[in-house]
Amino acid sequence: MTRELLGRALVEEATKKSGLIWVRGTGPARGLWHVWHEGAALLVGDGPGEQPLPGLTDGGTATVTVRSKDKGGRLVGWQARVVELAPGSERWEAAVGELKGKRLNAPDGEAMPERWARECRVLRLEPAELPAEPPALPDGSLAAAPLPTTATTRRPIPKALPRLLLRGRKKRG
Repeated sequence: MTRELLGRALVEEATKKSGLIWVRGTGPARGLWHVWHEGAALLVGDGPGEQPLPGLTDGGTATVTVRSKDKGGRLVGWQARVVELAPGSERWEAAVGELKGKRLNAPDGEAMPERWARECRVLRLEPAELPAEPPALPDGSLAAAPLPTTATTRRPIPKALPRLLLRGRKKRG
């Protein structure tokens, strides 16, 4: 009983303090922002402008890995039951109230809950199996190739740009 309580406390505290958790459903693991509320990690996504939640289905399971907020290293891993909350339900309203306060750079501000109800999914990741003790460190690096994306990296600056910038300074000076 004591080990179970310690495992639950470890999962809760680590997940609360981490701004990002790695979640793997049926596909590769993804880094997702979340909020810890009432014993579960809450996620919102799968809509325009929100994080993707592929491989996470209602009634399914997921593996959650929690990283350290300051060093980025792995703290704990746990198994979760995925529960999709129905828009407008009491649990959905409570979850959205928590998520709304933590959502950064939302394009629609106060209209965000209505958009989430129409276009997004709100999920609860409820701990199913908790670690009885701190996990052993893995032998390998656990590094994986980055997922495909439409994002691009910066291109080299044009060769003439430094001259253009310096010319502007000479005129002012």
